[in-house]
Amino acid sequence: MSKKRATRPNIVLILADDLGFSDIGCYGSEIATPSLDRLAAEGVQFTQAYGCARCAPSQASILTGLYPHQAGIGHAAAHLGHPSYQGFLSDRCFTIAEILGEIGYRTLMAGNWQVGGSYDIRYPETWRPGDTFHPTPLTRGFEHFYGTLNGCGCYYRPYTLMDDDRFVELEEIEESGRYYYTDAVTDSAVGFVTEYAPYDEPLFLFVSYTAPHWPLQAPSDDIARYSRRYLRGWDELRAERHRSQVDRGVVDDRWGLSPRDESAPAWRKVKRPEWEARRMAVYAAQIDRMDRGIGKILSALETHSDYENTLVLFLSDNGASADDVPDDDSTRPLAPTGEEDRTQQAGVMPGGGDTCMSYGLPWANVSNTPFRRFKRRVHEGGISVPLIVSWPRQAGSARPGRMVHGPVHAIDIVPSCLEAASTSYPTERRGSPVQLPEGVSFLAGLRGDSWERGEPLFWEHEGNCAVRAGEWKLVRMDGGDWELYSMAEDRTELRDLRGERPAVAAELEKMWTAWAQRCRVLAWRRMAGRAAQQPSEPCTPPPDGLADGLLGRHS
Repeated sequence: MSKKRATRPNIVLILADDLGFSDIGCYGSEIATPSLDRLAAEGVQFTQAYGCARCAPSQASILTGLYPHQAGIGHAAAHLGHPSYQGFLSDRCFTIAEILGEIGYRTLMAGNWQVGGSYDIRYPETWRPGDTFHPTPLTRGFEHFYGTLNGCGCYYRPYTLMDDDRFVELEEIEESGRYYYTDAVTDSAVGFVTEYAPYDEPLFLFVSYTAPHWPLQAPSDDIARYSRRYLRGWDELRAERHRSQVDRGVVDDRWGLSPRDESAPAWRKVKRPEWEARRMAVYAAQIDRMDRGIGKILSALETHSDYENTLVLFLSDNGASADDVPDDDSTRPLAPTGEEDRTQQAGVMPGGGDTCMSYGLPWANVSNTPFRRFKRRVHEGGISVPLIVSWPRQAGSARPGRMVHGPVHAIDIVPSCLEAASTSYPTERRGSPVQLPEGVSFLAGLRGDSWERGEPLFWEHEGNCAVRAGEWKLVRMDGGDWELYSMAEDRTELRDLRGERPAVAAELEKMWTAWAQRCRVLAWRRMAGRAAQQPSEPCTPPPDGLADGLLGRHS
């Protein structure tokens, strides 16, 4: 290979897991995120970006440009007996890696792969990565892969960890010394850039961090940076983040800060403030560590590639999670076989590799400032995400550090990247027609041109439904009534206008119903029982001694 500058841009797509709308500095946070803040200062910050309410559905949309049900991930990784809910990517679509690989890109992935079926921690002998029901990155267009085939797990001994088509033994992780999954994902991404960026083929690098998804686990030095910061509590912090957002222009000062969630107590009534503050400190440390890793990736790009001709996109998959872990689910595996489970012992603080905890609803309420609700819901708190895009060569005369306030969605990532690469989405796969992307390119906003979304956006997850068209959003909880909000005047969804604007609500409901029928969305009451029978997401790895397995590569 000759070493020469590619005309097509490198494309680096970085995804965080369960990161809330306000969790990075340029979106109002007190958490140190200088790398992401720098990226925003160099490029464009989107203030009305959306995910799909949950990790796997969002990753499906990000990789295919389709709504989750069209891609086969209408719920999560479990197969619920219907093509829209099969839990792995449909063969009636392309991934962005498959498309870019065909035009000469080196396609590389580091991190978690959540669109390849489920892996039960209790029965590793049943794992079949690479078969029809368990596609891997290598079978869906990526040339190299380092990461896990699941959405979450222990950061110190992750299960389903793979290096290309080989399972990584837990003993290998332990022998490496101070293993930490976030760092390993970063190191792999940096290694890919170092090895492949100097050559003439452009790169497509997908970095899919598990951070800051629970379990709360981080190096002690990182936790120490935040050890006292959160003793002031969630009420004060929410108000502080909201003021910062208004001052920065991230949110409109006409939108009131939503009240503290009804399930969250006032901070002054908290019985264990030290423990609660520690939970948020570990969560902040996980984000801090990820941001430093992103800084290393950006530095590698500057050193080894044409950084000016590199399109970098960073976003989260959904809003922050209110999961309460440990909960009363006695089937959830909490610790490795044969090791002591300290999670539910009195007085144990989160952070160590032998614990499995989340930061809970009240802190998630902070992360989603100024919005209501959480991951899995489709009110703004569950679907609003940070999105930062930088491509110095294409910025033109546009002022760096700008904000774009029009709505964009995970389905827009593929069309935007394909426009950057000067290619299009194929219309056939193995001689059969495929579903074409639902999204649109937002690169005009990056260049400083006028850009407004023309088409409506839709959501459904676990019976939670929404449609946004222009300034109007119609939304409902599973089993609840529709609510209507003006996104121009009230994006924090505090004043339901359905009674005042029944015609608008009726038209939006009609649009949502037509979309649901077209995308084969099923009534959640039909699927909920099947989903409840699936094993819970584990925190920790399978027993030691998992045999290495080699996978056949097939397209």
